[in-house]
Amino acid sequence: MQDTNLDELFEDKFMTASKFSLEVEKIVQSNHGGLNYIDAVIVYCDQNDIEIDSVSKLISKSLKEKIKVDAQNMNYMKRTS
Repeated sequence: MQDTNLDELFEDKFMTASKFSLEVEKIVQSNHGGLNYIDAVIVYCDQNDIEIDSVSKLISKSLKEKIKVDAQNMNYMKRTS
């Protein structure tokens, strides 16, 4: 029980990968698909005065895949199988 309270306190005080991903997802959804995941990360960083270089460790595996698909669709990187 003590560990759960400590985990909740930690997550409330500090940004976690899951919390960051959820916030980025909210931005994408609130723009009804008019904003891709790359832009949503930039918007979140701008709104919260966070350096874009510092969020690499906060990007979850699923968010990374979505960003990769966006980058491939915009021809920023080669498509992979």
